[in-house]
Amino acid sequence: MNLSENKSRNLWKGLITVSLFLICQMGFSQSLAYKTLLNTLYDSQFPVLKPEEIQDLSKFQVIDSREKEEFQVSHLKGAIWVGYDSFSLENVKDLDKEKPVLVYCTVGARSQTIGKQLQEAGFSKVYNLYGGIIHWANEENPLYQDDSLTRQVHTYTRTWGIWLQNGEKVY
Repeated sequence: MNLSENKSRNLWKGLITVSLFLICQMGFSQSLAYKTLLNTLYDSQFPVLKPEEIQDLSKFQVIDSREKEEFQVSHLKGAIWVGYDSFSLENVKDLDKEKPVLVYCTVGARSQTIGKQLQEAGFSKVYNLYGGIIHWANEENPLYQDDSLTRQVHTYTRTWGIWLQNGEKVY
């Protein structure tokens, strides 16, 4: 075997090892691969709260920044739907700008955008839910459809659905 073939074989072995590690990690609710993905999506200057850091959800004004059909499948208790494509500050005119706001979406990208708009509009304590509704569900936190508990989670697309490990995927 020549040097080039040996390097190629070693590269493939390394890729296979890393791939197997990442696949094994997916069995846990917050895999290394998911954490890595989230780090590419989030602005490090925008505050996030992880589900395990939230002791009492009722202390927040909870805002769902997904589309209406996603919200109708399931949402966090007491969440107010504001949308993303249709978002307007008019949707949050009745909220208290001094009370903490927890905004979420599927993984946290859309909610970060909405959260920044809320900050610009004068909301003083805005947090993005780390990992979005997917991480919330993976950590076995309750989800609601209307007023009833559900295990269904709209994962936006099948691609994003690979990260949901605890719940019923809806697309």
